[in-house]
Amino acid sequence: MTIKKISTSDISNIAKLLRNLYSELGEEKECIKNVSEQLILELIDNYKTEILKVTESNKIIGFITLTESQAIYCGGKYGSIDELYVEPEYRSKKIGAILIEKAKEVGRDKKWKRIEVTAPADNNSKTLKFYSNKEFVTAGPKLKLKLE
Repeated sequence: MTIKKISTSDISNIAKLLRNLYSELGEEKECIKNVSEQLILELIDNYKTEILKVTESNKIIGFITLTESQAIYCGGKYGSIDELYVEPEYRSKKIGAILIEKAKEVGRDKKWKRIEVTAPADNNSKTLKFYSNKEFVTAGPKLKLKLE
């Protein structure tokens, strides 16, 4: 199993996995509609977003997206996990934990003050328990305002 940044040849596979993720989460149709290879390419080309893939036998079995931002409330630069996905047949094999450890490494290298992630509001969700077990703490709800 290896973890490294995606290349342009991985973009179509990542797009497929993103659609799987959003479908599984029951996300709005707009999220699935927004998935395009062009958008993924633009995001990784701006150097603020990194997508790291986990491969086994040359197959992408999971990924994490990390985006750099900045805010006064956290003392400067920080990162956010925008998506994290592991193929269902590879879950419960600590791949998500490995991706979180890699995210911490990236954050330390980039001198981030912290890493944030949006999790479901359901306090009993597996996702919330997963992040809590990785030392994430609840920091309040996240809301959105569409501008388009």
